[in-house]
Formats: sequence, structure tokens, C-alpha cells
Amino acid sequence: MTAKTHQKELERLKTLQKKAFMGGGEKAMDRHRSKGKLTARERLDLLFDPGSFVELNDLAESQCMEFGMEKRKVPGDGVVIGYGMIDGRTAFAYAQDSTVLGGSVGTIHGQKICRIMDEALKVKAPLICLNDSGGGRLHEGFFASKGVAGMFLRNTAASGVIPQISCIMGPCAGVSVYSPALTDFIIMIEKQSQMVITGPKVIQDVTGETVNLEELGGARVHSRITGQAHFVTKTDSESIQLIRYLLSFLPSNHDQAPPSISCNDPLERKNESLTDIVPAEFKRAYDMHQVICEVVDNKEFLEILPEFAPNIITGLARLNGDTVGIVGNQPSVMAGCLDYHSSDKAARFIRFCDCFNIPLVNFVDVPGYFPGVDQEHAGIIRHGAKMLYSYAEATVPKITLALRKEYGGAVMAMCCAGMGVDLMLAWPVAQLVVLDTAAAINIIYRKDILEAEDPQAFKAQKIQEYDYKYSNPFHAASNMLVDKIIEPSETRTQIIKALLMLKNKKRPEPFRKHGNIPL
Repeated sequence: MTAKTHQKELERLKTLQKKAFMGGGEKAMDRHRSKGKLTARERLDLLFDPGSFVELNDLAESQCMEFGMEKRKVPGDGVVIGYGMIDGRTAFAYAQDSTVLGGSVGTIHGQKICRIMDEALKVKAPLICLNDSGGGRLHEGFFASKGVAGMFLRNTAASGVIPQISCIMGPCAGVSVYSPALTDFIIMIEKQSQMVITGPKVIQDVTGETVNLEELGGARVHSRITGQAHFVTKTDSESIQLIRYLLSFLPSNHDQAPPSISCNDPLERKNESLTDIVPAEFKRAYDMHQVICEVVDNKEFLEILPEFAPNIITGLARLNGDTVGIVGNQPSVMAGCLDYHSSDKAARFIRFCDCFNIPLVNFVDVPGYFPGVDQEHAGIIRHGAKMLYSYAEATVPKITLALRKEYGGAVMAMCCAGMGVDLMLAWPVAQLVVLDTAAAINIIYRKDILEAEDPQAFKAQKIQEYDYKYSNPFHAASNMLVDKIIEPSETRTQIIKALLMLKNKKRPEPFRKHGNIPL
């Protein structure tokens, strides 16, 4: 082979690479950018550490020769795949390119995504999915289904093995939303990204309902109503920075501990403000976010699903530099009661933390399950059981702190003694009982109250006696249902000490294929 031949083939390579780089062409790229969107490769350049991204299969292209597709071939086939470093750690990613046939999933497109998913699972490194696709490519018919099904299979195989994060960066429909739904987290962008199974036109034709794409499956819908969108951002770049930040809390795979960073927030820092934040009067509401931020390192808390089922709070933080998962009741919403949505939200988060060796810290102030016909008919028994199952199954360190009230079945749902909690803490004002004292007295002494000379005085006396005997953490501690009663100002220190004690807690070997969670 002569030097001239070498040069000719190099020129051919550069021509193909340039064509791949241009995606759907200059005009399509301009239209794409005019919407405030980054291109697929610009997104990946922002995601990975500078100069670290390595693209694979950039010259793969559709093999379809029907419907004029032989003239519309583009190297890369509408998706960019590869690997690189994120904060110095290996990660894999794909970014769909909507300038090429709308980012539709054809045979080669699907095979490329499956290829990078295989590599991520083989290396046991996080997978980032940047989705911008109108769905399956109709021109290729049933041939594309193998790649699509292969994506779902690999998402499932990777679940609980490596973190999977999806960002919906444009309108996604049909097959293009099920893969994200199988990942750990979904990020959506306001007024830019939508997720639907069937579009507005099909819905109108079938049901007669009139709706636009944003109303049907926009970020607002999925962050507040369906609970599909864990985070909502305003731009492509904000989304990508969020992905990098989220990964900083997570291990690369299930065999590793989460990253530990140096902590400049003292372990011994007192939480004197907690008694001001949390009223001693149980019927007065407060914001549990303030409690969480006061306790964790540097008031830094990444909340997950903040707008969905806000009566419970879930999110990631650090204590003494180590990642923890936080679950907290929110007394300012529905008095902190659990319902079917909050049970689902908490259960999935608990299972995620257990998958990736993230200790769980529970801040409890819960009056019980929210009553009502709607709740019962919506299956609160089944949904509530998910939370019970998740806590009971979790083998990571579990620490529960009762701040004020902890009543009824919600006691177990928030992980108490008997549910496998490793350490049960309580503030001196906490009440851990089956029922609110006044309600309990009304039931226990119903007949006596009616027959009493002064029913109100009799009832008040019995409430005082019951409170002193039972409705306090001292009674629970005397029965070893509370391990330690702590001063509110010691909350941060005591939780960190407990986490240090539990750092080497061993996960038991699985003794079954898997249980049957009440889905």
C-alpha cells in the first residue's frame, strides 16, 4: 500500500467523520440551536471531563433501503455513544441526535445504544442516557424492535448494578420513554421536553380529548402528577451540571461504597436552632427541610421528587463527608401523613439507596396514614405495604429519629424497632404510640366518660395519666423500643456517631432469587 493510498483512505475517514459530526446537516443544526438546545455532541462534551470523551461506532449507519431511506443515511444513525471520565471516574453515555430523522430509533440506532449499555455493565460504571427521540423509526418496520427490546432488557439487567440516569432533552414518545422509565432517575427540562406514550393527535382520534403535548406530558405533569420526573431544570446545560452533581453522591456500582469527601463541617456542631424550628405543640406545622439542612453537612441537600407527594421528603446529603439517603415526613403538607403516592415515592427511594450502599436516615413526625375513601379505594394497603417491604428488605445502615409524633401503622412504615432499624433515636418530646392520646382515651374510657360527673375534667385527667405513662419516649426506651433519647442540639453528632459505628455493617448473602414486593 503506497503513501498515496494511505492519504486517500485518511481523507475518506475524515469525510465520513465530518458527515457524522454534522448529523442532520447545517440547516437542521441551526433549527435545533434556535430552540435553545445543544447538539448531541455539545451535550456530551459538557457532561464529560474536558478531552476525555471517546466516541464509538461513529460510522455505523442504517442499512434500510426502502422508502427512500438509501438517500437519507447519516453516519452515526442519529445517536452518539461513547465513554469518558466524569470527575475522574469512568462513565458511559449515549445522546440521541434529533436532527437525524427526529432521533428515531432504527435498527442500527438501537444496536448502538445496546452496545454502550453492554460496555457500561461489563465495566460496572454509570450509564447516562440523553434522550431526544420521537420514538421508533417506522421506515424500518419490525426490524428495529429487537434493538428497542434489547434496551429494555439491558436497563433491567443493569438495575441495582450501576446507576442509570436519564435526561429527557426534547419530545420523546412511544418506545423512547420506556427505557428512561426503567432507569433510576429522570431529569426533564421546562417547556422543552415531554414524555408520552401516545401523542395528542392519536388521543383525539381515539377518545375525542383535546390536549397539547406540554399539557399531556410536559415537565410539570411528570414532576407533580405522575412522579416520573425526579428533577426539573430550565436548560440543557443546567441538566448536565445536575447529572454531574448527582453522580458525586453515588458509587460507580453496587460493589462500591459511595464517594467520601473531606468534611469541613464539624462532627460536634450543635443544633441549637432545632428547638426553635420544631414547635413542641404537636398541632403546629413546620418545614422539615429546615431540620434536614440544619443537621447535614454545610446545609447541602439534593431533594428528589420535590413536587410529587410533598408530604414526604426524599433526597441525598452528606454527613461527615459520607453520602446518606434522607427520608422525612413533612408536617407542613397534610400534617405529614402518609398516603399512597408518598408510600410509592419513599419505597422506591429506599430500594435505590439499598442497591447502592447508601445508609438511610429517617426524620419522623407522622400522625399516621391519611384517611379517606379515595385513599382506601386507591389501594393504600398495597402502596403502604411497599414501604414496609422496602425498609424490612434494606440491609444498609438504618437510623430513625422520632422528633415529635409517631402514631399507628406509620410507626412501622417509617422503620422502627422490629422493622430492622439499626438505631432508634428520639427527642424527649416525642410520642411513639398506637394512637393520639386524646383519641385513645376516647376509645378506652368511652363508657366512663359518659358516666362521669364532669366528663371534660375526667377526660383531661386520664389524658394526663396516659401521657405520663405511655405517650412519651421514656416508656418506649424502658421497653427497648428506643435505643437512645437525645437532646435536639445533639442530633447531628449522634447520627454521625451512629453512622460511624455502622460503617462496617455486613450485607447478608441472598438466600432467594428475590422477594415478591406488593407492586
